[in-house]
Amino acid sequence: MKFTVDTFRQWPNKRITLLGMSGVGKTRIANKLMHGNWFHYSGDYRIGTRYLDEPILDNIKQKAMQIPFLNDLLRTDSIYICNNITVENLKPVSSFLGKLGNPERGGLPLDEFKYRQELHRQAEIAAMNDVPGFIKKACNLYGYQHFINDAGGSVCDLDEQNVLTTLAEHTLILYIKASEKNEKELIRRAERDPKPLYYRERFLDEQLSTYLQEQQINYIAQMDPDDFVRWIFPKLFYSRIPRYEAIAKKYGYTISTDELAAVEGEDSFIALIEAAIARTS
Repeated sequence: MKFTVDTFRQWPNKRITLLGMSGVGKTRIANKLMHGNWFHYSGDYRIGTRYLDEPILDNIKQKAMQIPFLNDLLRTDSIYICNNITVENLKPVSSFLGKLGNPERGGLPLDEFKYRQELHRQAEIAAMNDVPGFIKKACNLYGYQHFINDAGGSVCDLDEQNVLTTLAEHTLILYIKASEKNEKELIRRAERDPKPLYYRERFLDEQLSTYLQEQQINYIAQMDPDDFVRWIFPKLFYSRIPRYEAIAKKYGYTISTDELAAVEGEDSFIALIEAAIARTS
């Protein structure tokens, strides 16, 4: 949705989609607003609890079945395994995505990795298409006045136009652009703790070919999974920036991580959005 400052102020039920890389502060501000009159919709939580719940559990069970003691208990239905996904703990989702490389170091072969990547892509598309329904549910069922969509960092890489038009039709899209200082910190964080990520298939193929050549590696099974994530993260980060910016230019507005960090509550958050709208007028 596009607004003037006045029409935004007059909008009685504000609905915001937060867009940006993981780590820019989307969940932090959503949690802060949730204690007021805002419904917090987490795209990643929806993915894990609704669309990837069974594949995640199957992956965990497959690992458990390799342990004789647990194998016997699972086969006799003596124990069961369930997910404990929360908005703050999405590790089961990332553990399912996995990393590419040497199986002895926890890596996945390329075919399995791409299969899981596509499952995640379809799940994220579905989770974003659920936003209009949850907007109604947040108001009619739970009585929240406002709605905030904490979208995953890979929304810009889905290459699914319908997702963007749906979000733009029902919410104000707010892109959180990392400052130079925050860019460096996000990259340092990825180097310290390399986590599984979603990659567009074409981007993955191009970067994987370059990595193998640079490292003089002949087979993916020889790759160190963590080393590849560390190597590719800065490239992924900078490849997403123009995609975020294009979405914000066409459908929404842009704020910086420095501006967001200064937000203390609902009033200052609303004021920040108004400032972003005014900048585009």
